[in-house]
Amino acid sequence: MERASARKPKVVLFDVFETLVRLEPLRERLTAVGRPGHELELFFARTLRDGMACTLAGDAPPFREIAKAQLALTSGYTLDDDAIEHVLAGFAELPLQPDAEPAFDLLAAEGIRAYGFTHGSASVLESILDRHGMRAKLAGVLSAEEIRAFKPPARVYHWACECAGAAPEDTALVAVHSWDTQGAVRAGLLAGFATRLEGGPPLIERPHVVAERVDEVVEGLLAIG
Repeated sequence: MERASARKPKVVLFDVFETLVRLEPLRERLTAVGRPGHELELFFARTLRDGMACTLAGDAPPFREIAKAQLALTSGYTLDDDAIEHVLAGFAELPLQPDAEPAFDLLAAEGIRAYGFTHGSASVLESILDRHGMRAKLAGVLSAEEIRAFKPPARVYHWACECAGAAPEDTALVAVHSWDTQGAVRAGLLAGFATRLEGGPPLIERPHVVAERVDEVVEGLLAIG
């Protein structure tokens, strides 16, 4: 675990897809409608790409709208509406990552508020948390759909900080995506990067904490200052 000089956060924002929840079960839904499982990564990457591009150009449509279009494109327009809906319905049934609850509990023990911070609908994570009996472990779920934006522009992180009632320098972003932690650092937030998805430290803006698991990242953030 590595840390840079900073101070312990008062609020922690958690990225959602792959950081708090596993996308892997969507692969089974793709194969169930006749598509190869390896299309999951391309479909999700295209969804993020177009959401970010729309944000840079002005306003982003809702995550589900972009995901629906990109799923059709990735399948070569072979999926009908029912098949597309079957895949997209899987987002609300995704499982939590095993290191999510320990991370929440570490923050709760220190009296630090935690929020989910997503491009997608807040109701997706809320449904997942309800299913696992963990809704009360988060102070709330912040969806950038409210401002028609995707991360990582600085204004998106600043909006989340304002919603959480904390200054950027008192707020940490925890994610398994290095582009997300870069956005947070550039926006003046603390950033904790979990390497379990990308496999190593980012090559761009250095986060304040780097560790393999999300709960280990939180431990590092709590040890700052």
